[in-house]
Amino acid sequence: MELYRKTYAEINLTNIKENVEKIIKKYNNYQYYFGIVKADCYGHGIKAVQKVIEGGANYLATATLEEALSIRKNLKDISILCLGIIPLEYIPLCEENDITVTISSVLYAEKLSQVYKNSNLKVHIKINSGMNRLGITTKESLNKIANLLKETNIFIEGIYTHIFHAQNKEDTLKQFDKYQNIISDIDKTKIPIFHLAASETITLYPKFDFINGCRLGIIMYGFTLDESLNLQSTFKLSSRVIQINNLKKGDKVGYNGIYIASEDEKIAVVPIGYADGIIRKNTGREVYINGKKYPIVGNICMDMLFVKIDDNVKLEDEVLILKDINHIKETAKYLETIPYEVLCLIGKRVPRLYIK
Repeated sequence: MELYRKTYAEINLTNIKENVEKIIKKYNNYQYYFGIVKADCYGHGIKAVQKVIEGGANYLATATLEEALSIRKNLKDISILCLGIIPLEYIPLCEENDITVTISSVLYAEKLSQVYKNSNLKVHIKINSGMNRLGITTKESLNKIANLLKETNIFIEGIYTHIFHAQNKEDTLKQFDKYQNIISDIDKTKIPIFHLAASETITLYPKFDFINGCRLGIIMYGFTLDESLNLQSTFKLSSRVIQINNLKKGDKVGYNGIYIASEDEKIAVVPIGYADGIIRKNTGREVYINGKKYPIVGNICMDMLFVKIDDNVKLEDEVLILKDINHIKETAKYLETIPYEVLCLIGKRVPRLYIK
């Protein structure tokens, strides 16, 4: 791979695999481990999917049908659940490519059972236990869906929900209770998979006896509250110093001149910008050059940004825009967001360099 502007994301595939292995080894009382590989594996790129599987994930999940079909081109044998809602006209594609479909409303189930009653489709039913995004909210709705699908060839393989605030025990226990209440009439021996725990919930709460699936998301990439797992960094974002400008006191930097040199200063120009996912709000936070922190200054441009440096920085020195797990967490805190967003913002214009 040619890295013409020497700006790239370095993805450590071995660490992804080993992280998944460590998680499954410690939380080993599940039967199904869903590797959540949506959004290009949280910005890591599709090549990470194979390492998620090698680490022990035995089911995959995506947000969109496009993502699922892209993965299916190369991986024929593993099950793939689409967590998002698939328009009914594309159900034949799902059947043809063995994509498991989410049902999140009675209306969707009614239309599905009418139009595709002879389909050999696998579905998971989504329960809305409190997040109020997708899913059904009552026991009666679930029973109705189950009865509708009894008259078809469509197979209910799973029933799941999503915990929206795992660090809040009261909210989480309410969700657990609601989920159990909604599924209480269902014959659990006829449903192969029940799953509700995602990355944080897995580590913070014990598993219910009848729950046999969990979903591994950002935890696979090293982000967890369970420090005993000793997970490793999987993502590093690197660029280079392409020019050094010597400023006099009072000189301005970048669009709108929002940064003014308070003394004679050195400013490094780095070829990465908001078109790559380093949004303008990053101004003021720090990057690493030669192991030392330096601040981003001035308005970030579409394709370049500015860093205030000292005499230790030379032309062509590596600039670590995102160094490791801790730096990504620091960046997320500075941006008043979460590591998920920091990673997913890094665009496809940035090449992914895979190391093993």
